Amino acid sequence: MLIKVKAFPCSEEQAVIKKTEDSFEVKVEAEPKRGLANREIIEALSLYFKIPQSAVRLIKGFRERNKIFEIKN
Repeated sequence: MLIKVKAFPCSEEQAVIKKTEDSFEVKVEAEPKRGLANREIIEALSLYFKIPQSAVRLIKGFRERNKIFEIKN
């Protein structure tokens, strides 16, 4: 399953907000440097979907706010 994620780095809290069936907003505390925010987004999505982090893969948007992730069930 592919999902669209709008990232909000440097937020006060960590949260995953479902907008539509395949669209989410993810707020993380990490700064968007050296992939730290991406790693924290993967961690947040794995907790949200209750799957291991290895089942979440960033497909597109490594350096952008709008990202596409693959979720393996």
